[in-house]
Amino acid sequence: MNYELQKRILVVSQHYWPENFRITDLCAGFLADGCAVDVLCGLPNYPAGEWFEGYRYAGPRREVHDGIEIFRAGEIRRKGNTGLRIFLNYISYPVTALFSLPRLHGRKYDAVFCYETSPVLMLLPAIVYAKLHRVPLTCYVLDLWPENLYSVLPIQNRALRAVAAGVSHWLYRRCDRLIAMSPALEKKLAAIAPKAQRTVIPQYCEDFYAQEAHDAALKQRFAGRFNVLFAGNISPAQNLPLLVECARRLKAGGRRDIHFIIVGSGMSMESLQKEIADADVSAWFTFEGRRPAKDIPAYHTMADALFAALSASEDVGLTVPAKIASYFAAGRPCLVSVSGEAARVVRQAGAGLAADAGDADALYQNLLALAALPAEERARMGKAGFAYYQAHFRRAPLLQKLEEFVLGENENRFQSLT
Repeated sequence: MNYELQKRILVVSQHYWPENFRITDLCAGFLADGCAVDVLCGLPNYPAGEWFEGYRYAGPRREVHDGIEIFRAGEIRRKGNTGLRIFLNYISYPVTALFSLPRLHGRKYDAVFCYETSPVLMLLPAIVYAKLHRVPLTCYVLDLWPENLYSVLPIQNRALRAVAAGVSHWLYRRCDRLIAMSPALEKKLAAIAPKAQRTVIPQYCEDFYAQEAHDAALKQRFAGRFNVLFAGNISPAQNLPLLVECARRLKAGGRRDIHFIIVGSGMSMESLQKEIADADVSAWFTFEGRRPAKDIPAYHTMADALFAALSASEDVGLTVPAKIASYFAAGRPCLVSVSGEAARVVRQAGAGLAADAGDADALYQNLLALAALPAEERARMGKAGFAYYQAHFRRAPLLQKLEEFVLGENENRFQSLT
């Protein structure tokens, strides 16, 4: 999309480059289409909770990366990834980002765009700026709060849950426009913020995931086994202990031909490794650590199946994780333990085998069934997933739709929204 007069977008997101989030690619898309982009974000320390090389609390607080100006607010890093540290990280960024808003003085924006992963509190500085300057605010709801909060911090106290819901819904209702990843999520948002404009735009998949990348050395390392790959953030929501249960059953059945490869890191990595060691199934796992996003296609190409899981929650099931789009683009069969929208998409595409979220029995049976299928049948599943990616998850059409929604046509319609 090219605009006769350059549009300016303020992007608010706690996470940004060099952290591995799609918002970095999305901003590159805005820029390539002729928009000027500024980003208000935090200091990179996700997911390990340690400052990335070259960063500390003191900064740098202002950078330019690939033509995009970055304003960084301070935050308490997630070090240790304990419940307390995550809570402090969640509340520190929106507070310091509020005090960073004067640094944007004199800049004029046509739209404010919040890329809302956790925490939803990152909406606060976006709301304050948008209201003060009478600029329309769009929120891309990737993690629905407070429901997503409970997958990380298992809060049971009713009063605290009521507060979390009240704050979250108040923030959503202050947005002029809301983007949902699925029709089911859009319906939920309609009940929370009925006055906001809404649309459904799935997370797109970067184009490089659709390219095969053969790595002979990598293939040789894992040759001779049926390799199941998980690539991404290792967190409670991903429910990776399901693989430990599968490994226990493989060990009991004397099956050494199936192997799990974990690429990534996150707050649950140490506990997952401990659970694997306690179950004495370390021989069934290989941890590759965190890798740059552009290294992942080589792992996809090498793998026989790609694994994804989500915790058993109705609200977590409202979305299709971006991981599913990446897996489809890779053209490999999917083995998933998910419910709701993600399961519907996998089954509708015919791209693999889906068990309900948390159902270890069904997952294990699907694992054995997938491993027993002829290679030609698995290839057919991979091709079906790739075709679904081309129809529903390609970057160019989804980016264009998102830009059109964020920038809008008639700004006067925002004047009556509160």
